[in-house]
Amino acid sequence: MNTSNQNGSWLSSLESGGVDLQSIMRQVYVWMGFGMLVTAGMAYFTVSTPLLKLASNPIILLVAVLAEFGLVMGISLGFNRISASTATLLFLAYAALNGFTLSMVLLAFTLGSVLAAFVSTAALFGAMSVLGYTTKVDLSKMGTFLMMGVIGILIASVVNMFISSGPLDFLISAAGVLIFTGLTAYDTQRIGRMAAQRGMDAEAAAKFGIFGALKLYLDFINMFLFMLRLFGRRR
Repeated sequence: MNTSNQNGSWLSSLESGGVDLQSIMRQVYVWMGFGMLVTAGMAYFTVSTPLLKLASNPIILLVAVLAEFGLVMGISLGFNRISASTATLLFLAYAALNGFTLSMVLLAFTLGSVLAAFVSTAALFGAMSVLGYTTKVDLSKMGTFLMMGVIGILIASVVNMFISSGPLDFLISAAGVLIFTGLTAYDTQRIGRMAAQRGMDAEAAAKFGIFGALKLYLDFINMFLFMLRLFGRRR
């Protein structure tokens, strides 16, 4: 890949590398969408059954959150060692577990607020993903600043757990929406560039589809949660 392709259109570099970009991105978005359905289905199942008692237990909820973190790390760090089928199972397990933990968050807000936040997030996510997919601007320099922003809002969120400041919570939520909006475009472009640098057989393409789906799924979920905190109406 030459310098002009790196600084210009990454789509042209994919074409010259013989990678079927549309097929790879289709797998990414299909798996991401399926993961969202699993999450929504599990959240609904949790709030509609006695499973809700488990979700309301702080210890079980903490264990579930730690398990989610472990699954994400397992997929990300084990990408080169695990099979496509294992990556798929880990991703679906994560999506289901995330639905279980999100059930308590969604119960705190009215159904109208949840739907409005979801539709707003979907529209914003779609626009930024298209931008990241089509732009000729190199977004790689944004990555460091965006990750610094993620660390910043994590620290601020921990601090706000102790001081319970309304204005700080508003600032954290607004910053979270902006940061994950930027990450959506950045990750979309990065997924395409990573695909351009790899030789893709059927197994590798399937596994990469799960990896890309997980990245964008995390961007969507975090953007949705911050959008809900920012504009949602509590019960």
